[in-house]
Amino acid sequence: MDLLNNHRTIRKYQQKEVPDEVLKSLVNSGCRASTTGNMQLYSIVVTKDRANKEKLVPLHFNQPVIQSAPVVLTVCADFNRFIRWCEVSHATPGYGNFLSFLTASIDALLVAQNICIAAEDIGLGICYLGTSTYNAKEIIEVLNLPKFVFPIATLTVGWPDESPAQTDRLPMEAVVHNETYKDYTQEDVKKLYAYKENLEEYKQYIRENNKESLAQVFTDVRYPGKDNEFFSEKILKVLKDQGFLK
Repeated sequence: MDLLNNHRTIRKYQQKEVPDEVLKSLVNSGCRASTTGNMQLYSIVVTKDRANKEKLVPLHFNQPVIQSAPVVLTVCADFNRFIRWCEVSHATPGYGNFLSFLTASIDALLVAQNICIAAEDIGLGICYLGTSTYNAKEIIEVLNLPKFVFPIATLTVGWPDESPAQTDRLPMEAVVHNETYKDYTQEDVKKLYAYKENLEEYKQYIRENNKESLAQVFTDVRYPGKDNEFFSEKILKVLKDQGFLK
């Protein structure tokens, strides 16, 4: 439990390689994650070459951690391999649909989380990047992903060169509902977000962005509606191109 409770996001790494046998062990731990119907609907693309990492940097909004990390793992939802197995086994696959994409995405995220836990267990640091889906089309091209494969999560892995503070989390009463979902009153919401809103780093965000509240930083700057709509349309098109939507 201490391992999970001590998680920190690492963006600065020592210039020290992650041995192949260690990486193999991490991936093996990832593959022991739960999976729908034991279909293992995922693939992991390992990127260590500097030139190839450079191709990925702009696709993750120029986050320097992509280049500085010894290893970049792109965890993909993958129905391609399973479909090909069905075809060579004279079975008719019916996986060109959104449910199949969602199923494979869940498999991929479970694998990614297992890898993160296994890495931290042996002293490695990780950074989870949620930017994979934003530029999925371009990542597909760089990594040569075939139809029925879609990048879901990107992890950077390496030996930590920093020990940052933990990122804040909402209190348990914000996320746990007993028996049925209990919606939040205005007072509940104010109470649950009070700690976050009063952290100095977030107050600084508000000042830097000339906003009235932390919520406005999220809605107007970090994740504005127009951007969400743009990337949603882009993702839907890629899902169609990749065979998951007809």
